[in-house]
Amino acid sequence: MKLLALLLFFLYECSSIANSNLVVSSTKLRVVENEYLNWVKHIGSRYHRHSWKAQKQETKTKLKPCKKIKVSKDPKKSSKKAHFLTVQDAIDSLPVNNWCRVVISIGRGTYREKVVIPATMSYIKLKGAGADDTVIEWDDTADRSVQGGQPLGTYASATFAVNSPYFIAKNITFKNSAPLPPSGALGKQGVALRISADKAAFIGCKFIGSQDTLYDHFGRHYFKDSYIEGSVDFVFGNGLSLYDGCHLHAVANTYGALTAQKRGSFLEETGFSFVGCKITGSGALYLGRAWGSFSRVVFAYTYMDKIIAPGGWYDWGDKSRDMTVFYGQYKCSGPGADYGKRVSWSRELTKEEAQPFISLDFIDGNNWLKHKKFD
Repeated sequence: MKLLALLLFFLYECSSIANSNLVVSSTKLRVVENEYLNWVKHIGSRYHRHSWKAQKQETKTKLKPCKKIKVSKDPKKSSKKAHFLTVQDAIDSLPVNNWCRVVISIGRGTYREKVVIPATMSYIKLKGAGADDTVIEWDDTADRSVQGGQPLGTYASATFAVNSPYFIAKNITFKNSAPLPPSGALGKQGVALRISADKAAFIGCKFIGSQDTLYDHFGRHYFKDSYIEGSVDFVFGNGLSLYDGCHLHAVANTYGALTAQKRGSFLEETGFSFVGCKITGSGALYLGRAWGSFSRVVFAYTYMDKIIAPGGWYDWGDKSRDMTVFYGQYKCSGPGADYGKRVSWSRELTKEEAQPFISLDFIDGNNWLKHKKFD
């Protein structure tokens, strides 16, 4: 399989060499297309199979919490043992290397703070009082200067940053409250949440921002019954993620894009899959922009409002990506779901082609999610 991927990559590279006289015939292009589709159908169920047994055992041992912590805006409550006024203080109270499930319950209120979970603090679970009642917010943007005059950049603009595996969040809003920038403005990326770790789940959460709201950076992630709001590229990154029953809401003034997936080669097992979701809002919205040359995004059983641009997808101004991206939809509905005017290099998937993307197998979730308790 790796040999096939390398062969296809070689064919692609040959076809795009600047000033080359090489011409790829239509027959060869069809061969590449067919082989690529065959590879896609198989790759969805191949993730990390060599470690499945180890994953099952590791996850089973982390079900029962070893520690419970509470965060409250009430100073009287925070004076008690294991009670804190801020989320970051609660996290900082944990051992530098944490290897047991810690549950942090966060009371009602808006917690205006910037939070970072280090890579060594695994197995943290945050429980809010409800996504409308528990809000963590900040307002950094990529162009904001830090000490020394250097800009933060998109990565560091995040209100909430997770760098540790086996993270769970439930019933919390993560918000970047920076104002909606004018169309074409530079440096106004404002991340609400960045997830830069493997095996993370977000249940009943809200992610509020405008440009670059949710940085799905890398790792396998599961988003269930969550709300994501933004304008441009408001789900972006190179994660391998399943969005299950989520509401995606655009707040674009003119044009915008829902996703910017950054898969960079055939060999990367990454992509976004949206199943049973709903897309609403304002502006003219692309379903995705090809941030990566091999960007991969699928929408299945998703309602699309009329805001979706007829073409559906944008190649980032690089026509060579039309041959290598994988953009598809399957049994979607609504006035924005009409496939008739989509760009020619997107796909209306068959049942067989859609199958790897529409179940937990897409993120190997049957091995690390089915044992988790989200209550």
